[in-house]
Amino acid sequence: MEIRNIAIIAHVDHGKTTLTDALLRQTQAVGEGVTMDSNALEQERGITIYAKNAAVTYKGTKINIVDTPGHADFGSEVERVLRSVDAVLLVVDAQEGPMPQTRFVLKKSLELGLKPIVVINKIDKPAADPARCHEEVLELFFELGATDMQADFPVVYAVGRTGIAKRALTDESTDLTPLLDVILEYVPVASFNSTADQPLRLQPFNLAYDNFLGRLAVARVYEGVVKAGAKVWVKKPDGATRTGQLTKIFTFSGLQRVGTDEAQAGDIVLIAGLSDIDIGETVTTNPDAQPLPAIAIDEPTIVLDFFVNDSPFAGQEGKYVTSRQLRERLERELEVNVGLRIDFNSTERFRVYGRGELHIAILLETIRREGYEVQVSQPQVIIREVDGVKQEPFEEVIVDTPSEYQGTIIERLGLRSFVVQDIRPTGEILRLTFVGPTRGLLGYRNQFVIDTKGEGIISSRVLGFRPYAGEIRRRAVGSMISMAGGKALGFALWNLQDRGVLYIAPTTEVYEGMVIGNTAKGEEMTVNPTKGKQLSNMRASGLDEAIDLVPPFELSIERGLETMAEDEYLEITPKSVRLRKQYLTEIDRARSRR
Repeated sequence: MEIRNIAIIAHVDHGKTTLTDALLRQTQAVGEGVTMDSNALEQERGITIYAKNAAVTYKGTKINIVDTPGHADFGSEVERVLRSVDAVLLVVDAQEGPMPQTRFVLKKSLELGLKPIVVINKIDKPAADPARCHEEVLELFFELGATDMQADFPVVYAVGRTGIAKRALTDESTDLTPLLDVILEYVPVASFNSTADQPLRLQPFNLAYDNFLGRLAVARVYEGVVKAGAKVWVKKPDGATRTGQLTKIFTFSGLQRVGTDEAQAGDIVLIAGLSDIDIGETVTTNPDAQPLPAIAIDEPTIVLDFFVNDSPFAGQEGKYVTSRQLRERLERELEVNVGLRIDFNSTERFRVYGRGELHIAILLETIRREGYEVQVSQPQVIIREVDGVKQEPFEEVIVDTPSEYQGTIIERLGLRSFVVQDIRPTGEILRLTFVGPTRGLLGYRNQFVIDTKGEGIISSRVLGFRPYAGEIRRRAVGSMISMAGGKALGFALWNLQDRGVLYIAPTTEVYEGMVIGNTAKGEEMTVNPTKGKQLSNMRASGLDEAIDLVPPFELSIERGLETMAEDEYLEITPKSVRLRKQYLTEIDRARSRR
């Protein structure tokens, strides 16, 4: 059977997963209601976090599809997938056009010499403009240095939600057959340069874990045939070699993995038996074979400390509360999360390097749901020195906003060292492009939602390291710190809400040193949220005002990472997210300042 391998790439929310689900349904690979985003966090947030494999059969050809994340923080998932496929479907929203992540994933594809098929999706949107979108995509291809062959791309127009695709806008269509035909027409056959008698060479591009089989590797077979039970040599990119044996082989059918005795060149397989296999290594049956080129992954941009929860409420909600358990969980995460780096030099505190706040927040959310308690320090950008020059990561930010908010956005980002590159209207919406340091973007997204009243869209991509941009004052608010422990009372909170924004509701348990809100004026304030109303048996007019409380600004992990100050920790347990001062008592804080 002929095999074609494709990856679906796009900016976040442009419809990759919806289109993949529609392809699976049309080829009867899955039933109704089944989706690629199987992880609970993916379904809640409506985003793809992990690259996933599926396969469909059409006209006697097996098409392996890899669905990739669209968010910049999970870019490392995309990079390694692109190495294992022969073509990409670049999905672009007909209304929004190319966005930062579109540029990032397309640049990677073009550098690897892949020829994209462009899918202009969501053509049923009221403000969709497929002709303008096509023009902008073509401009982007030339801007990124595409070859003439790459720039001569086929275009398919689609509505992924209803499962319709067409070669021309005027065509009549009821399903995705035109898209499947374009894939067979333009994607090269996967095994075009291999014969069955060649020695095996395969390379893992993703990892998985199974409670019974242990570590699994998702790999592309480049040459030869892979067989269950085969003795193999595993080569690192630097040539270091070790031996192993493959115990089980699976291929993909729909979203299921199917056990098989052997798989041919060009196929994408799941292999078990190599407990220490890593991404980018070469598995071969010939000890003298050359290792395949290494898979490069972009550098992390932010760093923070993970350590055991030691607050007064420690151990009340979690199942795993020791540093040994936390260390084991982080070591396990490293096996599958390639964009992450962890420094285990200390026994108590672990330095975690990630690709962005969302990347770290997803990790924290995952482990808290498993029953872990953890505290983290404020995220900081990674600053390095190159040839004596201090450098930090810079990002390109694209903002789509109604025009009345542009002044506020330009002012806010200007204070954070961002420079306007471009302003262009797209219909009733303005598109603003900025470039500035990642440091300036930390903690801004919440403010952005408030400034645009929820109507703006902000997205970014890392441009790389550039000279240090100088001092940035990120935090304009101060902290409201509890001076007492106990249960917060409505009366006390009612008096405090005029001073800033509260993070807690009445009856919330608090402890001394816990941050219960922020102060608008920017100074720190120690308060007593447990103070009740003084009761007496004398009645007086005007003393019984109704307590009218504003709903609290409840902390999520992302909000906590954005709002915390340098001398604070974010405490994360299975049921709660709390902010606290590193030193809980007023005396300790004064001593540390001295």
